[in-house]
Amino acid sequence: MKVPFYGHTRQYENIKSEIDANIERVLTSGSYVMGPMLKQFETELAEYTGAKYAIGVGNGTDALWLTLMAMGVGEGDEVITHANTFFATAEAIWVVGATAVLVDCDTNTRCIEPAAIRKAVTKRTKAILPVHLYGQCAPMDEIRKIADEFGLFVIEDNAQAFDAAGAKFKIGQLSDAVCTSFIIQKNLGCFGDGGAIWTNHQYINDTVRKLRNHGSGARDHHSFGFNSRLDDLQAGVLSAKLKHIHAWNDQRIALAARYDKALAGLKTIRLPYRRPNYRHVYHLYEIEVVDPSERNALLKYLNDAGIDAKTHYSIAIHEQEGFPWGKDARLVGPLTNAEQNAHSCISLPMFPELTHEEQDEVIRVLRAWKA
Repeated sequence: MKVPFYGHTRQYENIKSEIDANIERVLTSGSYVMGPMLKQFETELAEYTGAKYAIGVGNGTDALWLTLMAMGVGEGDEVITHANTFFATAEAIWVVGATAVLVDCDTNTRCIEPAAIRKAVTKRTKAILPVHLYGQCAPMDEIRKIADEFGLFVIEDNAQAFDAAGAKFKIGQLSDAVCTSFIIQKNLGCFGDGGAIWTNHQYINDTVRKLRNHGSGARDHHSFGFNSRLDDLQAGVLSAKLKHIHAWNDQRIALAARYDKALAGLKTIRLPYRRPNYRHVYHLYEIEVVDPSERNALLKYLNDAGIDAKTHYSIAIHEQEGFPWGKDARLVGPLTNAEQNAHSCISLPMFPELTHEEQDEVIRVLRAWKA
């Protein structure tokens, strides 16, 4: 049995009529960019997240750097994030001309470590950019305290944790802005590139809306800006899917619980850790090989057996060839946990439409490793 990593086509087939109806509405409207479907989705997204404002943009990377730019972050400023995240997080910091300050992650969750943030703060620090890695929130209550103490912005990179929550906080409740990606691999994904920002700050909303549209706030009136707009076709897809996202994430949680139970006790791998009372939405079900030197062998073993396992992310940002790019970067180390995560991670198939039969095959093959 071959087990895929993604269930994109299955998801489409399940709600095909809803998606197709929205696409037809857009096509027959003749308004494909900055049209009524985008406005509708932005309203729905704001309502869903509890934010005052939501702005659709071209992709998740743009969401990050447009937000940084709207906050005035640029040359001479430092932004603290962690080293074991997708490259786009640090890339966005470099795009605006700021310095990326990379710190270590938590031993268990692999999200950014608050104690490491505190050690990294300098007079140049302007913002903290935590990533909700693999579907679990970073400890935003602790991060907010540090930000308030030093007068820093907080921007959440929520590309992997749409609909997640902490024990006593919602995403966006303890930050200045939240940025997300809607590329198809995400829990809430469209059929191309897409992203969004939500915030309670009007100045961020107003500034990003101009920046995404050539600096325009009214027809024929322009200032400095770019072209980064979520098109109406993608907004229509996302509007249809948004109604199902909570149930889909519940299914991911149930599948993760099946993995946890069936794989418990294996001495060759480490299972993902969930903070008590957090809603972990398992964008990825990430295991770690106890002996990092065996990671590639285990990955090949799974792939050869028909299990489409992958890595996220096998090279930490500071270990990428040519690091750093653009402006200089600063490492506040050691980055031991981030490096261990990168060198030992394997992502097992995880999507709402994954069948129990397919999951049982993943479990069977994995349990047979070195049995």
